Amino acid sequence: MAPKQQAFVTEITPQSEDFSRWYTDVIRRAELADYSPVKGSMVIRPYGYAIWELMQSALDRRFKETGHVNAYFPLFIPESLLRKEAAHVEGFAPEVAWVTRGGDETLEEPLVVRPTSEAIIGTMYSKWIQSWRDLPILINQWANVVRWEKVTRLFLRTTEFLWQEGHTAHETEEEAEAEARRMLGVYKEFLETELAMPVLDGRKTESEKFAGAAHTYSVEALMGDGRALQAGTSHHLGQNFAKVFDITFQARDKSVQHVWQTSWGMTTRLIGAAIMVHGDDSGLILPPRVAPHQVVIVPIPRGDWRTTVLPRAKEIAATLKQAGVRVMLDDREEYKPGWKFSEWEMRGVPLRLEIGPRDIEQQQVLLARRDTREKLTAPMEGLETRVAELLDAVQAALFERAVAFRDGHTLRTTSSDEFRRAFEGRPGFVIAPWCGSADCEAKIKADTQATIRNLAFDLPPATGDCVRCGQAGMTDAWFAKSY
Repeated sequence: MAPKQQAFVTEITPQSEDFSRWYTDVIRRAELADYSPVKGSMVIRPYGYAIWELMQSALDRRFKETGHVNAYFPLFIPESLLRKEAAHVEGFAPEVAWVTRGGDETLEEPLVVRPTSEAIIGTMYSKWIQSWRDLPILINQWANVVRWEKVTRLFLRTTEFLWQEGHTAHETEEEAEAEARRMLGVYKEFLETELAMPVLDGRKTESEKFAGAAHTYSVEALMGDGRALQAGTSHHLGQNFAKVFDITFQARDKSVQHVWQTSWGMTTRLIGAAIMVHGDDSGLILPPRVAPHQVVIVPIPRGDWRTTVLPRAKEIAATLKQAGVRVMLDDREEYKPGWKFSEWEMRGVPLRLEIGPRDIEQQQVLLARRDTREKLTAPMEGLETRVAELLDAVQAALFERAVAFRDGHTLRTTSSDEFRRAFEGRPGFVIAPWCGSADCEAKIKADTQATIRNLAFDLPPATGDCVRCGQAGMTDAWFAKSY
């Protein structure tokens, strides 16, 4: 174990020197998360959890607006339930954690620690659903899951993580398909609106789809190092789980039919995504909509500042809070203003508000944007309106910058040589013709470490021959190296 004086990160490694180390430095320096004594698991610290709460609240509101309700299902799943769906258990087998003892007794049947909940939820739906009148069922749960990962990284891939998982049941295939696509749209809108993160939506290939699903759809984001990150998935499960778990209903024509199901989820890896999409060498840059503190007020301690500057700073903080702005007033005397500026910049606060004796005389404040570092003065009169405008401007600018980065790191090619050269580094997205063969897909991955991130929903005709085998292309696919 590292000595305490070495355990705390004091300097942030530049992105250009080591992006992976920069990422970990930012997380620990900004106190978002830390390593725990449990291998592969992390502790989400208050500042990091506050970001998750804001994401959770924004998503939960969207779920309820689309008619979904929250429930909770058990953490433990009997082995026999998991093994009912062969493709499902095969897909998760390497990652499953088992419970074989309870207290002093060996369990008659081993339990699985929830890697996902299709099995337990399917079992319950088979009890609850009797008639077409019981449909649709639109349930979401906020929970933790455990997947025994061999290689872990804070937020992006840990043994235990937090997520939401929606599970719905429908009368018809068309309804289930519409639901799966609708929820992918909810994810896309959430990511682009709240996290200022542009994403590519589309369908996964057969080899990349969720174990047991008929179709898997995803939203893919491009990180600052040119690697892609799967930011959310939505699965059309067809009737696979319904048949395994006997989820039937009496249809309108009195026949007995199996339901059609979906499942969809997003996780705490989104915190890692926000770091990598927006951060810079100074630390975090948080989109205002998910920033725990949207504005930090730093009083300048000159003269009798506690009786002159501080009361005015408190008034401003109260006014902004009343206007719905999340505000931090940093009046700590043990730290100088310059240190505070750097600290809150590193923590990604979108706006810094400075106020000193001269500002009070002139009835103005100094505002500094985290994204551009632009400084500007603003009158105290109507300050809440100006702050709201600037927060909206920062949110929009971060999205526009991320779009420009993605577009600047997207290559379209029909040349197999250019395709291979592109993946010698970390180029971003490469759009290229693919023949539709799983064998070519696997060989491309072996040759370049790149995978097909998504196929467009309308599957436009290929612009050339397959970049791997040279046969006629089926469609253009979006390739990238990924996390």
